[in-house]
Amino acid sequence: MSTSTDQGSSGSGDTRHQQDPAVSDRGETVCVIGAGASGLTAVKNLREHGFDVDCYERETGVGGAWNWRHDRSPVYAATHLISSKPFTQFPDFPMPDDWPDYPHHSMLLSYFERYADHFDLRRHIWFGTEVVRVEPAEGERWDVTTRSTGGYGVERTSRYAAVIVANGHNWSPKMPEYEGLADFRGEVIHASAYKDVKQLRDRKVLVVGAGNTGCDIAVEAAQAAAACWHSTRRGYWYAPKYVLGRPADQVNDAALRMRLPVWLRQWLFHRILRLTVGDLTRYGLPRPDHKVYETHPIANSQLVYYAGHGRIRPVPDVARFDRYDVELTDGRRIEPDLVVLATGYLPRFEFLAPGLLGDEESGRPSLYLNTFPAGRPTLAVAGLVQPDSGIFPISHWQTVLIARALRLRRTDPRRAEAFAERVRSGVGQRYAGRVKESSRHWFEVGHVDYLRAVQRALDGLEKAA
Repeated sequence: MSTSTDQGSSGSGDTRHQQDPAVSDRGETVCVIGAGASGLTAVKNLREHGFDVDCYERETGVGGAWNWRHDRSPVYAATHLISSKPFTQFPDFPMPDDWPDYPHHSMLLSYFERYADHFDLRRHIWFGTEVVRVEPAEGERWDVTTRSTGGYGVERTSRYAAVIVANGHNWSPKMPEYEGLADFRGEVIHASAYKDVKQLRDRKVLVVGAGNTGCDIAVEAAQAAAACWHSTRRGYWYAPKYVLGRPADQVNDAALRMRLPVWLRQWLFHRILRLTVGDLTRYGLPRPDHKVYETHPIANSQLVYYAGHGRIRPVPDVARFDRYDVELTDGRRIEPDLVVLATGYLPRFEFLAPGLLGDEESGRPSLYLNTFPAGRPTLAVAGLVQPDSGIFPISHWQTVLIARALRLRRTDPRRAEAFAERVRSGVGQRYAGRVKESSRHWFEVGHVDYLRAVQRALDGLEKAA
């Protein structure tokens, strides 16, 4: 375990808010929860803005979701980026020039390890330490209770000036409910439990879900399984990873930089698909019931290929399970012996009281810029976005904004209150066009629109300062 300072003492020596002798006052130190991509860049940017930082990471190393040795990692052996390298790397720490357009997950982990070492972040991280509770304290501060991961050892409570939540949102499986599922005799796993193609070999596999993970697992099953059915509720647009000889997100970004209206970009995308893929229904895939960009983009060049070769059999949604087979909504029955539920994830902040981040009933956070809750100026979330490009640059600029907003509370409280009012009035704003209403799209953002909004907020802080 490493730490930057003694947990029992305050970096500033300020104990004015200390009420309980069992609480260790950390003065003006900021607490960061999680040492994945968003947590690491939060620690770096807070340090660069003059803050002491304690980061708590429940696992034994950095990387978060990209460290597939971690229990909560959704990464599997063949995972690669679905956004290309230039749109995924941190703006102040580029990936190596000789890396491929879409690096393997092992490269991403080495990237985060090098990032942590380059910026000397490990000494601020308490590894193997999970956060149990985060509770409001006097003076808009926070009491953070921690313990060794797994519930071992005593709990310790420290008081912080602010808390940045960066625990990720792709680790708590969203499990669908189906009639008869409990009686089904085959094996059923969530995609989070899928790690290697060996789990599919020579089996009859049903993959449920058409997100990027579901499509990737279906493609792996097409190559290794005895049979593969791919069940989706609706038709989707499957974007090739390369368009006109370039990664597809780079071509799309060029259109965005030209400020082409969404209808024109939709027309161009449909035109490209007609020329390269053709009519999706020819492959047995359902016709999309929406326009492109109205659901999260699916980047997969192989799903249509294997559907065209009969190795993936597209089927509609599951109606119910019986003991030995599955009934589909069109009345057909299939007999898989392995069902992979690629049905996504739900955000979980089990250490926070319900309602601190917004809607208590639905569990959907209600935030300004997907980052700031109303009425809690010393609490923020980093990385809670589902962009149409890479997430790491967004997390970087989010945490720059968080650091500058917290610094403004020190230097000019009156103007910091003006920013807090902007947060209250901007909670719940969306930074994407028309998208399907589902939990999958709760955090959907168009990266250009979103980053422009962050830039406007940063400009406002600079004027205020």
